[in-house]
Amino acid sequence: MSTPSPSPRLGVTLILLTLASWTVVPLFLRHFTTMIDGWSANGWRYGFSALLWLPILLLAVRRGTFPQHLWKAALLPSFFNAIAQIAFGLAPYYVEPGLMAFSLRLQIVFVTLGAAFLFAAERKVIKSVGFIVGISMVILGTFATILLSPKGLGGGTGFGIGLAVCSGLLYACYALSVRAKLHGTEPLLAFSVVSQYTAVVMIAAMLVFARDKSGAHDFGMQVFSLSGYQLFLLLLSSVIGIGIGHTLYFKSLQILGLAVSAGVVQLQPITVSIASIFIFNEHLTWQQWCTGALAVCGAGVMLTTQHLAARRARQAPIDELDNLPVDEDVALIAQSNDPPRAT
Repeated sequence: MSTPSPSPRLGVTLILLTLASWTVVPLFLRHFTTMIDGWSANGWRYGFSALLWLPILLLAVRRGTFPQHLWKAALLPSFFNAIAQIAFGLAPYYVEPGLMAFSLRLQIVFVTLGAAFLFAAERKVIKSVGFIVGISMVILGTFATILLSPKGLGGGTGFGIGLAVCSGLLYACYALSVRAKLHGTEPLLAFSVVSQYTAVVMIAAMLVFARDKSGAHDFGMQVFSLSGYQLFLLLLSSVIGIGIGHTLYFKSLQILGLAVSAGVVQLQPITVSIASIFIFNEHLTWQQWCTGALAVCGAGVMLTTQHLAARRARQAPIDELDNLPVDEDVALIAQSNDPPRAT
């Protein structure tokens, strides 16, 4: 007796919860900018997330299903993820959440260029008119959103914008390296290994660079000056952003597929910007809203073009055309029926 397929309504619910989870993360990080430094926030959040993902590893080891090559295969993706997380964690100290989220949308451009260079199956889609139009919309819309502000950079700094864009570039490298090195590996298991490596880097960086409000080196101990409620919020941001968010996204991809799920996630800059108005009084100009919407629509055009091309190319494996990773999380879901590749 076959197992009934999950309801599309469940998939929609899960992807909306994913969007909500990833909306609150930049807001959480911005909230803590007045309390602890970015190195401490990164170290404690990823250290806690590593504990959350550790049971998956232990269970796989106990069952004898843990691929022995995985620790080596995950090294390169983990390197890019760790450096990207450093930039992502520091960016809120120099730029407001909404503008940061829009700046991160350039990530889809970096992934596209990398995929065109690394994966031959992607080049046909990338050369199509729809894809070129979409990527142009993303680039023009993002840069216009950054520049069109009477306040310079919408309350941010050039360094903050640079960190956000750099984070997008590094997350793109992470996505592509996941596809190259971890293709065929069970996604949640792969991400749990990446989390362990990333946590080691985040904690080491915190021990070296963390400073208290006076500028004194404190190894990240300033977190213990937080109230119990603020400490709870810090750990909650880790649970939601790194734990629950990824799990919900994985499940929604299984039900809805890549095109729909990734398309909904592209709305994150809009939802972050709206929430930031009420929480941090961050106001983008109407011109920035228009250009930001242009960038988001451009990402949607790219995804739609890619999905339609995959449906037309029946002679080619779907996962070669329909799994272009648009962000670091989508890349983790790029699976095949082949056994994991040893590296």
